[in-house]
Amino acid sequence: MESIQGLLEQAQAATRSVKGLPDQQKQQLLQRLAVHVVANTAAIVAENKKDIEKMSAQDPKMDRLVLNESRIKQLADSLNEIALLPDPANQVLLERTLDNGLHVQKRTVPLGVVGVIYESRPNVTLDVAALCIRSGNVCVLRGGSDAFFTNTILVSLIQDVLKEFNVDVNAVQLLPVDRALIGDMLTAVKYIDIIIPRGSQQLIEYVRANSRVPVIETGAGVCHTYVEKTADLNKASAIVTNAKVSRPSVCNSLDTVLVDKEVAGALLSLLAPSLKAYDVEIFADETAYDILKKLDYPLLEHAAPEDFGREFLDFKCSVKVVSGADEALQHIQEYSSKHSEAIVSADAAISERFLNEVDAAAVYINASTRFTDGGVFGLGAEIGISTQKLHARGPFALEKLVTEKWFIRGDGQVRN
Repeated sequence: MESIQGLLEQAQAATRSVKGLPDQQKQQLLQRLAVHVVANTAAIVAENKKDIEKMSAQDPKMDRLVLNESRIKQLADSLNEIALLPDPANQVLLERTLDNGLHVQKRTVPLGVVGVIYESRPNVTLDVAALCIRSGNVCVLRGGSDAFFTNTILVSLIQDVLKEFNVDVNAVQLLPVDRALIGDMLTAVKYIDIIIPRGSQQLIEYVRANSRVPVIETGAGVCHTYVEKTADLNKASAIVTNAKVSRPSVCNSLDTVLVDKEVAGALLSLLAPSLKAYDVEIFADETAYDILKKLDYPLLEHAAPEDFGREFLDFKCSVKVVSGADEALQHIQEYSSKHSEAIVSADAAISERFLNEVDAAAVYINASTRFTDGGVFGLGAEIGISTQKLHARGPFALEKLVTEKWFIRGDGQVRN
């Protein structure tokens, strides 16, 4: 295929079909989709297996790719949850009548056509489609080649239900995986209203550098947990372990542990066995390396400069011993991707300082960074975690898939 312009033209035309859906019908459509997805679990798993067979078992992205019966059920549950969320469009934000008699309203309206570029995450296909339908938007999806078969069947199931509800099937489209065509998406200012890259830092930087369409950056997370000297070390060990091992391939998982030198030995003595149980490879600075070497930690490497500021997405992390809060804050400022950062501390003043000074979408005291999630925050499913400051920051969920529009009603007024 030499161009995707025809597909994008169809997507633009489909915006009228989706915008015209009554609220109740959008809810019913998503509930019907949840049923249809569960009914086709075996077919989804079979197509997903084709993708899995193409990927190395050692690839850290494998966990993101897998769809089994349990995960498909979770996706269906998410569809039902999105259906019950309030429609963020058509909300009146401001209303007044001017002295000249003009009646002015500011209301929320759908963004229009949402383009999403993502890697190895077939759950994104359903999540994005559902969020866009619920908010009255159209979506064009460019998934990775590693999830081609899974994404294809999921979009087919979505389009089945769109047909049932007499909605233009081009409201949800899966674009070809040919990398040469990504440029067409990024320059399609006439057809796409916003681009959302979800994946590696490399992908996000490429989209940001080359897109003429407005971009919302989501996905890359270089997440730190700073264990301050007053911390409850048992609590700190549990938080760090959870943040690293509960699901290391996701963007809110821990990458770097910063620990005050006064408690470094004690913390690492607690942390070593819990990380060892999951075969976590540690890249340690000199001080941490010496401590862990004496503890006979088996998967230990000297940290190179590039091991700080690195998103591991695997059972790997870096450890750095710091001399106090100032050094920890300076390190985070230098290396953070502004996603999620945490402090474990019993010092209220230092904790509040951390909350206020750390520049990130989500900042935690005494909790795991793994909680950064639209569903956990009560927002429903998300497209990703926005690490920028304009339009949306944090979970890019249903509430953010709208913009503003002014509606003015007059009776012949002219401006002097």
